[in-house]
Amino acid sequence: MANSLSRAKLPVIYSPLFLDHDTGSFHPENPGRLRAIAAALQAVSWADRLDWRLPTMVDDQVDQAIAHLHSPDYIRRLEQLATRGGGQLDGDTVVSAASYQVARLAVRAWLDSVDSVLKTRGSAFVLARPPGHHALRDRGMGFCLLGNAAIAANYALTQPGVGRVAILDWDVHHGNGTQALVEANPAIAYCSLHQFPAYPGTGRREETGVCHNVLNLPLPPGSGATEYNQAFEQSVLPFLQNFVPDLLIVSAGYDGNGADPLANMALKPEDFGNFSRYCLGLTRPIVFGLEGGYDYAALSQSVLATLAACLGV
Repeated sequence: MANSLSRAKLPVIYSPLFLDHDTGSFHPENPGRLRAIAAALQAVSWADRLDWRLPTMVDDQVDQAIAHLHSPDYIRRLEQLATRGGGQLDGDTVVSAASYQVARLAVRAWLDSVDSVLKTRGSAFVLARPPGHHALRDRGMGFCLLGNAAIAANYALTQPGVGRVAILDWDVHHGNGTQALVEANPAIAYCSLHQFPAYPGTGRREETGVCHNVLNLPLPPGSGATEYNQAFEQSVLPFLQNFVPDLLIVSAGYDGNGADPLANMALKPEDFGNFSRYCLGLTRPIVFGLEGGYDYAALSQSVLATLAACLGV
């Protein structure tokens, strides 16, 4: 395993166009997040182990994947709002003139990552925005426009050899949108570790999904590596092992860092490397896709920790 990791390159799917989703200078989910991560990745000593890839063309396949989970009315309203120059879906969720096209490109990046890892049986990282795990069928919320992880999971199920997909969400906020979009599909499992109580107020332990395919692990404010590692070892890993997925998709939010301004957890960047190793020891292939994380330094170092784990460096 170590030898194969030492030879491999890790795909990072990224486009400068992701910066065009303009949320305003003071919005936490802003283009500076991706700039900081990209700069850190380009400066690291193992930068030559990264395979930077542009998303492929947005086409009918992307729109069909989006339409499979989001209502026609919501897609139309989102496009029209962007066409009119932008506005807000709610008090937190901004749409700019470019946002609809950028969100479609982000979906393309997630689908490309699925194609990549199914081919190589390895890992990939989607460095895209806007994030997606709060987006519901008929509305965006919580900075999220389209349900990237859920869309990618449904797309994966259309590919040869994929009968079951698991989504692990370690963002500090519960992925209410992802859960709502997948909980009626017995071929998809959803597992979330998140601060509770916190936005959006969902993710109680008793929420187990229509098909009993959901595991929510609410953690109290102030939780750190000890609490998270215990949750992984006692709950997350057994749940995913019992499901036996052909693909694991990780909604990789990094706002559980102690430095993050939007939450109250006590994780450190290196903890996300440990979480990634748990995943790598569980199954391949794996897609890691960016969700939250709003302190640039902590966010960047946490992404580095995830990628370093994938590469075994």
